[in-house]
Parts: sequence; structure tokens; C-alpha cells
Amino acid sequence: MRHPPSFRARRALVSFLTAALAALVPFTVAVPARAAVAPSPSSAAAAAAGAGYWHTDGRKLLDAQNQPVRMAGINWFGFETSNYVAHGLWSRDYRSMIDQMKTLGYNTIRLPYSDDIFKGTQPNGISYANGLNADLQGLSSLQVMDKIVDYAGSVGLKVVLDRHRPDSSAQSALWYTSAVPETTWIADLKTLAARYQGNTAVIGIDLHNEPHDPACWGCGDTSTDWRLAAERAGNAVLSVNPSLLIFVEGVQTVNGLSGWWGGNLAGVAAAPVRLNVADRLVYSAHDYATSVAQQPWFSDPSFPANMPAVWDKYWGYIFKQNIAPVWVGEFGTTLQSTVDQKWLAALVDYLRPTGTYGADSFNWTFWSWNPNSGDTGGILKDDWQTVDTVKDGYLASVKAPGFTGGGGGGDTTAPSTPTGLAVTGTTASSASLSWKASTDDTGVTGYDVYRGTTKAGQVTGTSFTDTGLTAGTRYDYTVRARDAAGNTSAASASVTATTTGTGGSSGCKATYKVSSDWGSGFNADITVTNTGTSTTRSWQVTWEWPGSQTISSMWNASYSQVGRTVTASNADHNGTIAAGASTGFGFGAAPGGAGSPVLSCRAG
Repeated sequence: MRHPPSFRARRALVSFLTAALAALVPFTVAVPARAAVAPSPSSAAAAAAGAGYWHTDGRKLLDAQNQPVRMAGINWFGFETSNYVAHGLWSRDYRSMIDQMKTLGYNTIRLPYSDDIFKGTQPNGISYANGLNADLQGLSSLQVMDKIVDYAGSVGLKVVLDRHRPDSSAQSALWYTSAVPETTWIADLKTLAARYQGNTAVIGIDLHNEPHDPACWGCGDTSTDWRLAAERAGNAVLSVNPSLLIFVEGVQTVNGLSGWWGGNLAGVAAAPVRLNVADRLVYSAHDYATSVAQQPWFSDPSFPANMPAVWDKYWGYIFKQNIAPVWVGEFGTTLQSTVDQKWLAALVDYLRPTGTYGADSFNWTFWSWNPNSGDTGGILKDDWQTVDTVKDGYLASVKAPGFTGGGGGGDTTAPSTPTGLAVTGTTASSASLSWKASTDDTGVTGYDVYRGTTKAGQVTGTSFTDTGLTAGTRYDYTVRARDAAGNTSAASASVTATTTGTGGSSGCKATYKVSSDWGSGFNADITVTNTGTSTTRSWQVTWEWPGSQTISSMWNASYSQVGRTVTASNADHNGTIAAGASTGFGFGAAPGGAGSPVLSCRAG
């Protein structure tokens, strides 16, 4: 079935305006998040895998030490748009985003771009307020990409570069246009291969996003045969860097069988891609739900039981017949319809749970990290901070162990861990800290100070004062050092500061709601309402668990847990609440069945 003409344009043409409008639309889902499946002993043993460049062995991906690896990642788009840079940097620091991806269990980033970035484009839509993205100022789009790649590699994430469009205006059916001929496409691919040669954070290049009609597979017409074009481009990339993986997507129609753009790899059986370097080919499929477009299989009476046979026909057979690894480079949905919820649950099962199969599984990168994808939404909600825990929860069973850090090129040595962190003074609303300087092979450029799990600030010296705190309240702090390459040290030992004065027991109230509980764990949301007559500067919520519950992650707040007692404090962006207004935060914890604890709320 041919997609409606607006299909890809709606998803690709995103901007500040779409993000702002999306915030006005209620987001609802019906299926609870599922607990993460603990990796089997074999997959747990692979937790340190991922070093160096990768290669293939039949349907498996192997690292430089021949350890099997599974890509379980996320798409972070923006370089392919007229912002010429990954989106969301208008709200957050790029390192904070990458850190959050890692914390959520994603181990790979697919980074779309257009050929416009090779024209010296300057990124727009980056905030530098309050020290955000300070090291990106004045850089070109490609130089910002360098920073993202190097930081991702330094914390153990791998990157696949995705040639998403010829230019920032729109997706193209073929790999070339009148304005961007094939020669430019191949030259730019070779430029990337050379730029990141030796940087093992970049494991490969996705040659072109979603070829579709009139693109064919194996028809022999060099102007439309995507299989032949992929061979030309793939071999050109490997002539520069023979260690890279070459990711080749499908087309739309093969011998009258039509499907998703880029999602039809049925032609591989008769006409496989031939590369000059062995064990470097990965086939990539895209698959979507009804929030993107309708397909006949969604209305089949047997849906969703019919879906494994559909996937087998289009791309799954390549994996099952041990031809090559298969990477589902894009799949996503708003999850607003029951059909979409069933589709995603079925697809996740088809991709093979890590706890059962380890790395002998399909690889994947979910679309998308960004909330401003018009027909799928993202893992983040519209504030670019809050995690959609239901959507993320669907992916829990197919996430995989992270990789070892230090994958970036150039300087990959992190600074030494800061020592001697101490509280040098407190007031009713502030805490002052100092520590000993770290060392680094090329020099320390700054320090990130964390209040619980929230970054309280960043400085170039060895002291910091955290302000806007609540009187009579305990806060826990750690410090990390950074160098010019974006390498980050381990966290220092933590210290506790207690502000002076008496913390109030009024000024706000907090309400507690369990959003999902699957027995071994649960997610909950807490709403904080300002009950005073003036705007708050900060707030803190405390409670005591009735049992052995332990928080595993928290969003829109920082926290500490001592025994059964949890103390949650506002994040940087939501401490200010107008009189009568509310904000919220959420968390995941285990085990389930905790009930609703008694909450205490204090506003500052």
C-alpha cells in the first residue's frame, strides 16, 4: 500500500512550533509499563562487550573481541532539519540528554542528518543560558556532531550515522535529487567515514533513509535500483574505513509486494547486497503502527497473531535464515489506539527478549527520543525532561547491556575523580561546597555539581554555592570533572548539607498515584500543589515506605533514600510554582504493592 503523500513529511518537518503545539494535546495510553526482564547469565556476562569496531557473523553482531552485542537504541533527530542540530538543545544540555538515554538503558544512538551539514551550516535552536551547551558555542553543525559523538562514546554509547535526507527540506524517494546528485551523496558519505576514522563510537553508517517508489530492488536500472546504489555507496565508504558497518534499508515495493517505506527487504533473498569487505553488512527495516499510516494487516481478523508472518515475509527471514543481522532502525507509535498498543507488544516479542536470547536477537533503535515527532511522539514528553514510562516500559524486555566507555576518538581518557568534597557553609536557602582539583592528560575544563540526581550547576573552579534551597532540609551532593573532549569522571564521594532554620510543613501539598504496578515493580506519579499565597522557589516531598521498596529512577525531581525514607526535591525547571498551581514528578520503584504512603510537602 502506498503511503499518503504527507506521511513522511509530517514526521520529518518538525520545529519549535510543533513541539509547543504538542504540549497542548493530552497524551493518554492504556497499557501499563512492563517490568524489565533481568538479563540471563549469558547476556549479563556480555555487559562489558562492545569495545572497538564491530563486524558480523551470520545473523550476529560481534565486537572487536568477538563478543556478541545487541544494539538497543534510540533515534535522536534534528541534524536533518533546518535547525541543523539534534533537537531539544533549546531546553537541555546535550550531555544531560545522552546521560539520560544511558540511564534508561539505551546503548545506541541513531543520528539522522542531511547533506546540508557539509555546507558549513551553523546550528540554530541551542540554548546557552546558565551554562547549557557552553562548549558548543560558535561551532558548525559537523563540529557539534563531533561533540555529541565523542561524549556518547565516552559514556559507552555507540552511534550510527543516518543519511536521512539529501537536504533539510524533505525526504526523497531515491538516494539522489537534481540538487544533490549521487556523486555528492557518495562524497559526503566518504567524508564522514574519514572524519570518524579511528573513532570507534561510530560503528557504521545507514546509507539512505527509507527508499521508496520508484526505488526498486534488483531490477537492474542503475537510476532506481537501490540494491546496486547501496553497493556503490557501501563500497565507497569501506574504501575509506573498512572497519565500519554498512546499514542498508529496504524499499517500498518488491515484485508487487508493497509495505512501509524502507521496510521491504523481500528482495534480499534473490539479490543480496555485495560488499568488497566481508562481514560488514547489516540489513535495516522500518516498521510502524496506525498512527503513521494504515496497512492491510492491521484490519486482518487475526490481528495481532498475523504479524509475525508479515514480518517474516518482509525482513524477519533474513535473521531466521542466518543470512545477516537485521536492525529495525525505526519503529514507533503514539500508542493512543488499542491497535497500536497490540502492535507494539507483538513487535517487541518478535524482536526476542534479551533475558531469553541474549544478543542472538534483532537489533533496534526506537523512533524517537524526541517528543516533537508528529505521528509517533517520543520517549520524552513535551517538556523534554519527563519520560513516557509507559512507552519506554514496552521496550524493557528487549533492552540490552550497555557497552564499555571510552569509545570516542582522540582524547578518550576521563579526568580523575574529584576528591575532598566538603560543605563549607550553609544558610536557610543555600549550601556552599568545595573540593580538590582533578587531573587530566589534556586538562580539566570544568566540574558538574549534582544535587541528588539533578545537575545543580557547572563551574570551572573548585567551589560552588547552591541557592534557592528549603530551610531545615537535607541535600546530598556529588561532583564530576569534565575535559575538553567531553570525557566525564566518575562521581565523587557524596556529602550531605542541611540548610539552617526550620523547614515548614505547609505551603504545598502532594498527592500520590500509582500509574502501573506489575508486581515486581511499579511506576507512580506525584502532584505538588502550591497551597500558599506566593510563588514557591523550591519544594520537597518526603515519605516512608511501608516495606522494602527502593526507587530505581526518578524524573522531574532529585531524590535520596535512606532506609525506608525518601526525600524528593524539585528539579531546576519546576521549583517555581505559582499560588494555586501544580507541578509533578514521577518515579519507578520495586517491588510493587507499596500502596499509597503518607506524603509530607514543604515549600520554600
